[in-house]
Amino acid sequence: MEIPETRYATTIDGVRIAYQVIGDGPVDLVFVFGEISNVDQTWELPESARFLRRLASFSRVIMFDARGNGVSDRDFGTASFEAGMDDVRAVMDAASSERALLFGFQDGGMVCALFAASFPERTSGLVLMNTSVRGLWAPDYPWGWTEEEWDEYMAKIGDGWGTLEHVEEHLRFLAPNHPLDEATITRFARYFRSAGSPGSIMALDRRARDSDVRAVLPTIQVPTLVLHAIDNPVEPVGQARYIAERIPGSTLVELPFDEHMLIWNAADAVLENIERFAKRIRDDEAEFDRVLATVLYTDIVDSTAQSAAMGDRAWTEVRAQHDMVVRANLGRFRGREIKTMGDGFLATFDGPARGVRCAEAIAAGVQPLGIDIRAGLHTGEVAFEGEDIAGLGVAIGARVGAKAGPNEVLVSQTVKDLVAGSGLTFEDAGEHELKGVPDRWRLYRVIA
Repeated sequence: MEIPETRYATTIDGVRIAYQVIGDGPVDLVFVFGEISNVDQTWELPESARFLRRLASFSRVIMFDARGNGVSDRDFGTASFEAGMDDVRAVMDAASSERALLFGFQDGGMVCALFAASFPERTSGLVLMNTSVRGLWAPDYPWGWTEEEWDEYMAKIGDGWGTLEHVEEHLRFLAPNHPLDEATITRFARYFRSAGSPGSIMALDRRARDSDVRAVLPTIQVPTLVLHAIDNPVEPVGQARYIAERIPGSTLVELPFDEHMLIWNAADAVLENIERFAKRIRDDEAEFDRVLATVLYTDIVDSTAQSAAMGDRAWTEVRAQHDMVVRANLGRFRGREIKTMGDGFLATFDGPARGVRCAEAIAAGVQPLGIDIRAGLHTGEVAFEGEDIAGLGVAIGARVGAKAGPNEVLVSQTVKDLVAGSGLTFEDAGEHELKGVPDRWRLYRVIA
């Protein structure tokens, strides 16, 4: 099997993503690497080449370098997982793949989990290998790294990235008991350097450190296989059990290995499990009406009083201009208008950062009209019912919006966690009771 040609796909924000397609199996499989990749140089690693060819023996493999990695654009703008979803979508479109099995390794699994939840119609199944869903340690997530551990890890990247000493130390960290020789270390050093500069790698690591995608796990409604090495020295197996418990109907396979690496001792077991999984879901796919979406609710502040003060004709004109501002920004940020409600709008987005930026743009855009809006956003599960949507996620978005003040954009904790790395800034707005919604909810104010 020859080395495939490298081609480029262009994302919605103009980033060029390098990708390759290999194999002609009955199922499309999108392979999303972790923090380090180079689709050209990966073939220089014999273990990697063997793994990829075996993967391509039962599938049509679509693999790519995420923005900031390998031979994709290094000037990649945002490093958010939302942008990572756009990378996946761009290469699927370029490779003419309507529906694919997503295979995510390490933090590539976070991107795959978000994509599967947001686009079940394009996802036939999900495989998560040695994946975490939160970067930092927390009392309810004790498998994350502490801030001190992250600082130490990234300091080593900054000081020694791509040197033989750093690469050897890194490989022994990933696979403490795997034998290493000088030739292997040298090959991996070249590969590391080809994957990214110290700065670009640290940017991707900061994204993984600051992100928390736990909230999306229960919304994943595609067949899911969770693979994890039992004695993984990097990501404890407790994470895999946590993930599998929260994704409905998922299958957990704990592999009897003591390394984080995908292409060494665990390779055959990983490939056998993926092949069985792909065979099982190929004839048993199901479409789901419920998807993960970001709900935006907007409302004109004091509309009744302003209408009375302006008079019907003037207020009708202001309302018409308000609607034009809202719809123009929904188009700009790829939002979907669901309906108008009184003096407000209900809309959805397939990415939370776009929803937040759209709300900010609407708030700024209507101020010259002499009016203010309030806006609220929440990311959660919604059910599409014709042209309308329903579900708890919709109710929460409306309740969050109702808590906002004039010219204020409030978001739920879930939105804040999902947009880590996007450049958005938030201020704690305290805990609130949301009418008709269980528990108390912590909200955050978007800072322009």
